[in-house]
Amino acid sequence: MSLQIPHHQKANGNTGATKAVILVGGASRGTRFRPLSLDVPKPLFDVAGHPIIWHCLTAISKVPSIHEVYLIGYYEEHVFRDFIKDSSSEFPDLSIKYLREYQALGTAGGLYHFRDAILKGRPENIFVLNSDVCCSFPLNEMLQLTQERRAEAVILGTRVSEDAASNFGCIVSDSHTRRVLHYVEKPESYISNLINCGVYLFRADVLFPSIRTAIQRRADRPRLGSYRSSENLASSYMFDEEDTQKNEVIRLEQDILGEMADTNLFFVYETKDFWRQIKTAGSAIPANALYLQKAQQSGSSELAAPSANIKAPVFIHPTANVHPTAVLGPNVSIGPRVTIGPGVRIKESIVLEDAEVKHDACILYSIIGWGSRVGAWARVEGTPTPVTSHNTSIIKNGVKVQAITILGKECGVGDEVRVQNCICLPFKDLKRDVSNEVIM
Repeated sequence: MSLQIPHHQKANGNTGATKAVILVGGASRGTRFRPLSLDVPKPLFDVAGHPIIWHCLTAISKVPSIHEVYLIGYYEEHVFRDFIKDSSSEFPDLSIKYLREYQALGTAGGLYHFRDAILKGRPENIFVLNSDVCCSFPLNEMLQLTQERRAEAVILGTRVSEDAASNFGCIVSDSHTRRVLHYVEKPESYISNLINCGVYLFRADVLFPSIRTAIQRRADRPRLGSYRSSENLASSYMFDEEDTQKNEVIRLEQDILGEMADTNLFFVYETKDFWRQIKTAGSAIPANALYLQKAQQSGSSELAAPSANIKAPVFIHPTANVHPTAVLGPNVSIGPRVTIGPGVRIKESIVLEDAEVKHDACILYSIIGWGSRVGAWARVEGTPTPVTSHNTSIIKNGVKVQAITILGKECGVGDEVRVQNCICLPFKDLKRDVSNEVIM
């Protein structure tokens, strides 16, 4: 099946039009991003001074052939309204729309559900980005590879350590041609350390037939369900058709990519640049550092000018009030209307809007929630993890704890109190030293 482009469109130079879809998920997920996702949906959480999905949009805006972007998820419509309004004025060349799923349909199911909207105007290529990844999004390079190889699909890949690889989708590719030979989602044994980054480029006339085939394959396979008592086979029954349809979640990773690897036209673009998944709340800290470093390399005017007290890169919102004797950085983001007192030291941390840090407090490897207060001489600290690690938990005294300390919304840390490797749910006051705990 190939899409014919009408002559009048060719005359207008519309051939090769590309659309982008950002998968934003929904409220029932994001539990690993708590306590932060209790107050803001993960895609709108600020990392390096901007919502996570803003970084995706910035990359999309640099692809000349993209004029339409769809956010697909199952949050309520009002959640993204302000963000879309602001982004539409910041990226005037992009039309940005939110398409709401009535239920979680899976990464491919959501695309298929809105196929008519996505295919309107007959785009040739479709980028699909997971919103919870942090990288430089080399979209133009992926597009170039598609054209060079006449690819039907290109996946963004990166190398990780062998022991981390099995936590991700693994790609086996031909090192010479970059063709994908084999794809397995979270394999049980090691097959490759080249992993799926969650950024894809598909030919429009290949993506939707592939999803349709996967749906058909599911429907053709009789599914056995069973009652709790499974002594005899008679207690098993076939799911009826309606039941199947209700529960069908079709995912790109599990249901589509493995099949695509059987064709000759699926390629991988391997990025040598940074990449991180933003799954847990703690992973916002390495993502913040990576985006700030990227902004520094590109000479962004948003960053604070380096000085004796500003160890670059540091982002300070224009409405924040930072005392000149406070020492910030590296890799620090200070949100709107934050107050930082004299003699404060902050490093590798995010301080969210309306928070207050009193004099001589110290904040390391931590996230300070919206409207939280940190007392004088207090210490709020996490534990650094290796740059190459894709894990934000560590083992302390035989117990697995988060490496990053997180204070939820409107928490209070008393004067001279030390908080280490803790996750603190919103509206809690900490009046004594505490470490390696979840404070409910």
